[in-house]
Amino acid sequence: MSTHSNISPFAFHKIRDYVYRTAGIIIGADKTAMVTGRLWRRLELLGHKDYETYFAYVSSPAGAQERSTMLDLLTTNETYFFREPAHFNFLRDEIIPQQGYNKMRVWCAAASTGEEPHSIAMVLADTLGKCDWDILATDISGKVLEHARTGVYRAERINHIPTDYLKNYCRRGIGEYEGMLAVVPSLRSRITFEQHNLLHPRETNEQFDVIFLRNVLIYFDSETKQKVIEHMLQSLRPGGWLILGHCESLQGLNVDIKAVSPSIYRKPAAAVPVFKRVAS
Repeated sequence: MSTHSNISPFAFHKIRDYVYRTAGIIIGADKTAMVTGRLWRRLELLGHKDYETYFAYVSSPAGAQERSTMLDLLTTNETYFFREPAHFNFLRDEIIPQQGYNKMRVWCAAASTGEEPHSIAMVLADTLGKCDWDILATDISGKVLEHARTGVYRAERINHIPTDYLKNYCRRGIGEYEGMLAVVPSLRSRITFEQHNLLHPRETNEQFDVIFLRNVLIYFDSETKQKVIEHMLQSLRPGGWLILGHCESLQGLNVDIKAVSPSIYRKPAAAVPVFKRVAS
């Protein structure tokens, strides 16, 4: 048992406050075990006797790298291939046909270790083939994005991948990669992985046809949700779709977007101007 399993209310408050101010994520008052469970090895590695001295170091100019590490550890969440499969079915059966099989841009806004954007890519590759499509995958954590870029996963992670997709888009590792699975390079090349904080709008004016923002709003309060969704809508084209996690909704927020079904929303299409003929 680690000697760093106890954290003072003061240090816990400081760490919670930093994560909220930086990432907008609320760590519940009952999450002391989660915080110590994820951070105690850092205290041992860096030689800090308690969380007060650790946070003092994190807050100092010398602790810039450790701030990033702490944030990575406290904001990384579990994910897997084809989680909540109804959303991928909706993408394949509803969105893509309505899009008319034209160029499609998708933003996976909470990409974590990459299982979700790679799942999206399999659907697009299967449905659109070599047509013009691409995916932006972002996360606040640089560490998980490093993993995501490799496209390599433990073989036990493949349980939810449809058999045809597994055959066409994944390769089993051999030798030193025994027990691993790799997403094929032709699929990975369509995904751009980029670090991004959802509390800030995209600096580019790019517009997306679909935005996946799944299982992240549950960590935000109403004010932060409002801000994040406003940023999403700035980057979603008129008529585009926003997909949340099954346990999430936009209820109580002041946003111009319509529910299509639970957890799936569509931005109103742009109004077509009407020109009246002027009598000469």
